[in-house]
Amino acid sequence: MTEVPKPTKAAFGFILVTVVLDTLAFGVMVPVLPKLLVTLQGGDTAGAATILGIFGTVWAVMQFIAAPILGSLSDRFGRRPVILISMAGLSLDYVLMALAPTVAWLFIGRVLSGITTSGFPTAMAYIADTTAPELRAKRFGLVGAAWGFGFIIGPAFGGLLAGFDLRTPFWVAAALCLVNAAYGFFILPESLSLDKRSPFKWRNANFLGSLKLLRSAPALMAVGFAMFFVRLGHDVNPAIAVIYGQFRYAWNEQQVGLMLATVGICSLVVQATMIGPVVKKLGDRGALVLGLSFGALSFIIYAFAPVGWAFLAGIPFGALFGFAGPSMQGIATRAVGATNQGQLQGALSSLTSIATMIAPLLFTQSFKLGIGLTNLPGAVGLPYILAATCLLVAMVLAWRTSQAKVE
Repeated sequence: MTEVPKPTKAAFGFILVTVVLDTLAFGVMVPVLPKLLVTLQGGDTAGAATILGIFGTVWAVMQFIAAPILGSLSDRFGRRPVILISMAGLSLDYVLMALAPTVAWLFIGRVLSGITTSGFPTAMAYIADTTAPELRAKRFGLVGAAWGFGFIIGPAFGGLLAGFDLRTPFWVAAALCLVNAAYGFFILPESLSLDKRSPFKWRNANFLGSLKLLRSAPALMAVGFAMFFVRLGHDVNPAIAVIYGQFRYAWNEQQVGLMLATVGICSLVVQATMIGPVVKKLGDRGALVLGLSFGALSFIIYAFAPVGWAFLAGIPFGALFGFAGPSMQGIATRAVGATNQGQLQGALSSLTSIATMIAPLLFTQSFKLGIGLTNLPGAVGLPYILAATCLLVAMVLAWRTSQAKVE
């Protein structure tokens, strides 16, 4: 059996910081980008909203295209150069956003951000390279905690810095990314040895090529499409949670912000402290099914909660949904060899990018439909019913992994 590489703790810490900064790439612009667009549009809020939607789609499309390419490149040239170049490119993206005199510049920045944040799957491959299979779910959980931390502080960070100037958040984020890339240049060792590298082939570095890898093992195909439905269901909250709370419970901006912060904090606690013990006791498949069950339960509570406090009661169950992601990653990484971990992560990222493209339209339009069905009590919760259905479909697919010998 080949010994698992053991990079320093500082190297794993760098990966966690990288994940936080990748999340900041999204979060820091939540309170800033819409206002910047309105400014560049001469105060045209409706036009800025349309452009904001286009930007979101473009970002997801670039993820869909770039993730398999970067994953395959990391299998050929190693994880270290892909991660470091992605970080440096993310810094350049922030500089472009800070300097942008026109919407066209911002568009280029969104394209670049979609490409550079596609380095996240390479970070996941790095962890798979350097962690024993039975410990991967725990480490993937820590990565999820780092992602949650970035998601919590990103919007707050951006809003605070915007008080100095609308472009200040982008300059600060650019500096942080550049410093992190420089730090990683000196302390991040390569995780993929030369004997485990595989040739780069364009036919594998795209979504269709990625499907070939997913078809190579029954468990891998099942967990891949389970990830698709999990991401699709998960994205109901980014799509409609704010407007749902405002419409159904008459929450103001502060109440919505506190609700989102509570979601983030609960998720952070679960990802950082509970995943390891749960996976150790139940195994990856047991933790996966448990997480999906809690996730579906939380969405059902959100769908039928008649008052705000009842909605809030579902948040702890939603946090336990966090068992699912690391467990799916653990199952998937054991189903392929060391030479294909980058391609695997690129394939999974492409699948979830498709879900990211579908989710906003699916859930906003179902919310609109639910509002119109005034004769059906609770119909306004239709988006959350659809999200719960997605998780139940994912559970059926995940259950199929019990047929495969991946542990």
